[in-house]
Amino acid sequence: MVNTKKSVYKNHTEARALGVSPSSGYELMHQPDFTVLRVGNCMVVPKEKYIQWMAEHTGGVI
Repeated sequence: MVNTKKSVYKNHTEARALGVSPSSGYELMHQPDFTVLRVGNCMVVPKEKYIQWMAEHTGGVI
């Protein structure tokens, strides 16, 4: 039997709406200075914290 890994993403549309691929979003969510809330098995990024993080890391250009 082949062991296939299921995607951890529940909604790929949201990652695309933010302008990142699901895999890039996943990597970003594991950065030490990136705010992520864990709700059960789900990882949730507060919209305001994402915007703030992007502004800080892009010199204010989003």
